[in-house]
Amino acid sequence: MTPPPQVLRLCRLGRVDYVDCWHAMRRFTDARTADTEDALWLVEHPPVFTQGQAGRPEHLLQPGDIPVVQTDRGGQVTYHGPGQLVAYVLVDLRRLKIGVRKLVAALEGAVIDLLAGFGTTAQARPDAPGVYVDGAKIASVGLRVRHGCSYHGIALNLDLDLAPFARINPCGHIGLPMTRLVDLVPATTLAASDPGERLASVIAARLGLRLASAGAPCAALVANPSAMRSR
Repeated sequence: MTPPPQVLRLCRLGRVDYVDCWHAMRRFTDARTADTEDALWLVEHPPVFTQGQAGRPEHLLQPGDIPVVQTDRGGQVTYHGPGQLVAYVLVDLRRLKIGVRKLVAALEGAVIDLLAGFGTTAQARPDAPGVYVDGAKIASVGLRVRHGCSYHGIALNLDLDLAPFARINPCGHIGLPMTRLVDLVPATTLAASDPGERLASVIAARLGLRLASAGAPCAALVANPSAMRSR
């Protein structure tokens, strides 16, 4: 008999402070056991620049009044803000029997699938992780793995203000153009859809997991990681 598919628990957190969410992901990951279900957190952050572990200060050009957070994901500097959909992928890579490169490819592929559903052709680049449309970056990816489990994830530009990207070299690339979905599809089409649900579905499909909603209020799950263990 074929075992039932593993579950990816979807948790919509809304707009949350970046540092609070980051620390919650670390607590969740550190508290995991072999029975902890994998999770997908969909969030939006107030304006913030985040600098990856290997981040170089020269890529922060003029941060101004936007705070800069030194974080523990891979990669260089990027921007998060309202109108950006961030998918944090908290999965047990050992249980899925995949490595971090395959996870990155799955996240990039999920965004490419999502954009295809909107009639937009996108690509990944082997020399620069993320997703691109006609050479402009629409999604950035950065991960951390602890104890064989991932956190952080991928950020998709929906309708955020792109101006803050001019204050940095996005992902360490000088002059890299950025784009957003609202400039590629009619605003009415985007407003009538649920990009978060669609992205969650294609991420789950790419990982071979069954998407399921969180069985308790998301805030409680973040505060109490043990609540995410298999029931």
